[in-house]
Amino acid sequence: MTHIIGFPGLGITLTINRVAFSAFGRDIFWYGILIAAGLLLAILFCSREGKRQGLASDTFSDLIIVAAPVAVVCARLYYVVFNARQYAGNLMGVFKIWEGGLAIYGAIIGGVLAAFVYCKVKRLDTPKIFDIGIFGLLIGQTIGRWGNFINAEAYGAVTSLPWRMQLYVAELGKTVGVHPTFLYESLWNAAGFIGLYLYRKKKKFDGMLFLLYVAWYGIGRAWIEGLRTDSLYLGGLRVSQLVAAVTAIIAVSAIAYRLGRNRQTV
Repeated sequence: MTHIIGFPGLGITLTINRVAFSAFGRDIFWYGILIAAGLLLAILFCSREGKRQGLASDTFSDLIIVAAPVAVVCARLYYVVFNARQYAGNLMGVFKIWEGGLAIYGAIIGGVLAAFVYCKVKRLDTPKIFDIGIFGLLIGQTIGRWGNFINAEAYGAVTSLPWRMQLYVAELGKTVGVHPTFLYESLWNAAGFIGLYLYRKKKKFDGMLFLLYVAWYGIGRAWIEGLRTDSLYLGGLRVSQLVAAVTAIIAVSAIAYRLGRNRQTV
């Protein structure tokens, strides 16, 4: 459970244990703690922002109760569907999520769909809810990526860049320097949070912040996914890179269309 991760260009070497502590005979992993912390901070921020915009204080906590389980299931399904060979003849392995195998795009897609249905059932202002909810997503993604660091996973190709992350790669049988893609994505999401937060009062229509999030994350993920060595593939294409690029194009097109329509009605 322990491994060594270094940043030789920065003079940093860390010995990291994936297990934070044990309770009642069960290991509690840092990854789970970070995900839980991100979820809690997301709820607190969205609840505060929602209250500022006139929503009930429990709007987002109730929504998360519905969306979070769906997001986890979809994150697993996304991973399993595009990694089917691993589970051929091992059906029970599909349910062992504690062994790893969750895809963030599956979680985002599932969570967004669940939130959409919830808003419709509760007759909530969906675009307004989504414009606030994206800040929760960005908080969770920014913090959650550090779980990949703790697990020494989701890293990129070999590199000699000064900020390279050095670790033992089993496939290569040696310790090498790699792109710290977990850090790239965490910083990209943090920048997205700051930018959209500063822009939130200037948005031109409800739903615009959500579309900007889809575009921002899609652009960043399309780039970062190209650096990773653990991508899921569909034929010869990296699935998440394809999803990222397509959704970013759709989001940018939708923003351009909506802004154009707004100008025509002025």
